[in-house]
Amino acid sequence: MADRTSPIAGAVIVASAAAMFGMLAPVTRFSYALGLAPFAFITWRSLVGMVAAGGVMGTRISRERRAVADGADLAPRGHTGPRAVAALTAAGLGGFLVNIGMFIAFQRIPVALVLLTFYTYPALVAIVAVALGRERMDRTKALALLLASAGAVGVVASGSGVGGLAQLDALGIGLALVAALGQTLFVTVSREGFPTIRTDEAMTFVLALIAVLGAGTAVAVGTGDSLALPFAKPELLALLVFAGLFTAAIPSLLLLVGIRRLGGMRAGILMLIEPLVGVILAALLLSEPVAPAQLIGGLAILAAAVLLTRAPLDAMDAVAQAVP
Repeated sequence: MADRTSPIAGAVIVASAAAMFGMLAPVTRFSYALGLAPFAFITWRSLVGMVAAGGVMGTRISRERRAVADGADLAPRGHTGPRAVAALTAAGLGGFLVNIGMFIAFQRIPVALVLLTFYTYPALVAIVAVALGRERMDRTKALALLLASAGAVGVVASGSGVGGLAQLDALGIGLALVAALGQTLFVTVSREGFPTIRTDEAMTFVLALIAVLGAGTAVAVGTGDSLALPFAKPELLALLVFAGLFTAAIPSLLLLVGIRRLGGMRAGILMLIEPLVGVILAALLLSEPVAPAQLIGGLAILAAAVLLTRAPLDAMDAVAQAVP
């Protein structure tokens, strides 16, 4: 039996999710360059992700039915009440806020400024978790949070896209902050808000909700025509399929599993690997130079990850889950 007090497996899961989410900035930029509007991008990315997550769910259900037919005794799931459904809906709304905040902010201010604002969310998650009495802020977590946050600032702020104060836009910064608050909501309620709902079921619902809200908003703001653009541009459609699979479905499933294994605070800190991956991809795909401060920041983020994997989970971290 796996040792539930060891955070290594959970850390690998969350780090893998962060690495995939790190591809979002270049994928978004390429999509916009092909003429796609932000809400259409949100809709397509979430729609493809929903189909993929739904496929995982369908495969799992089919496997369970065959097992029952063969006489297997599956573990009981427990009752899913209105509070769990409300928490799952709140997680979906949080995810939608992340999408609208990030992808519209990308159009108004440099990507680096968006990321600097968005990556305040691990600190917000920690504050909420401690305030609600769900997790303890011990010395290891505090040091890891400081290291990872400072590293993220170094990685992002040292890039060529930050620019001066003249580039600050109040609405753009506000949208990035909305994204941070949305991610804080998602992480907080996902930890134990709907424990009887399986991960694949939860993420299929969340991505479906984001897709519906994205399409409705696209029509409401007058960019509904952009929803059909991928059918006229095969290269854009292929890019969106990639985005839906590798920046939505797979990392979202991994992140929820990681949150349930590690707790929101550890998972949020480990997600700060994401900007490090973004910088590496920008260097490889967009020929953006890597500054020495970015390398130092990356090492700080990795040091924080090592700290968190060496410290065992305590009773408040390891939440017993009725379903995986």
